[in-house]
Amino acid sequence: MEDLLQSALEARERSHAPYSRFKVGAAVRCASGRVFTGSNVESSSYGLTICAERLAICIAMHEGEQEITEIAVVADTQGAPGPCGACRQFMYDFAPKADVLMGNLKGDRRRVSVGELIPWGFGPDDLAAFGPQATPKDDTTVG
Repeated sequence: MEDLLQSALEARERSHAPYSRFKVGAAVRCASGRVFTGSNVESSSYGLTICAERLAICIAMHEGEQEITEIAVVADTQGAPGPCGACRQFMYDFAPKADVLMGNLKGDRRRVSVGELIPWGFGPDDLAAFGPQATPKDDTTVG
């Protein structure tokens, strides 16, 4: 996963963080072997900011990928950075079986599973009891 962490480090350089100056890069590897990257993109309305992890996952989904197997996150933190709660939920929804490698610029690393990041997570399978309309569609059509 070190190659994935390097991709995340490169993505971090494309961060748009004019307000916090806190640059984050992420990379995801899919079962197909394809890698997609993202960086945080801040808005002056902070609630509209998108995190690097979510951007990388969205790009992978947009490109038709169905399974994310590995996620790497890089930031300039004291220790290896943990994803925020929103990103942990997003990972649980779109990459529940993925391994996550977190790293900082000093070389600190931490590797965990998505399940370890969000124990007792709530995701698509939990909605199955409410019928097929509540679960994700197998195709990519809208509506």
